[in-house]
Amino acid sequence: MTAPLMPRATAVWLVENTTLTFRQIGDFCELHELEIQAIADGDVAGNIMGINPIENGQLTAEEIKRCEADSKARLEAAPMERNVKLKNAKAKKVLSPSQRGDKPAAILWVIKNCPDLKDSQICKLIGTTKPTIEAIRNGTHREMAVLRPKNPVTIGLCTEKDLDNALIIARSKNKK
Repeated sequence: MTAPLMPRATAVWLVENTTLTFRQIGDFCELHELEIQAIADGDVAGNIMGINPIENGQLTAEEIKRCEADSKARLEAAPMERNVKLKNAKAKKVLSPSQRGDKPAAILWVIKNCPDLKDSQICKLIGTTKPTIEAIRNGTHREMAVLRPKNPVTIGLCTEKDLDNALIIARSKNKK
């Protein structure tokens, strides 16, 4: 699950306006239970104004009531919110500077460990360009001397499922 747009502001509102447990709020907002407790104690987020997740369409009042009645239940995002999160998960996410810097290492790993993949598949999988792949293949990339292969799954550039699907497609095309 992806956290709400403004997780701390949402957590502030949920702490102030519901009887949900710290764990339920933390799980929904993707914050640690202790951080939610600190928000409730006033130690953290004292200057953050709460945002109503019902008005934003992230939760329904019925969902909050259901989870207030059962402290073991997990908050489920509203259907519209789940659809947006699913769409965003499919779209390319914003990468941190370290992830962008690790792209050449991930390309090197894919070239060495998945030789069946075409350059176009590597481009789509890692989010790179064909000239970068070609530079790494022929050893002319500017970082080639210090480049060490890194699995793109472990550094967060793609999922294991995406990599497996790309390999299945490549192998099926190679058999033809």
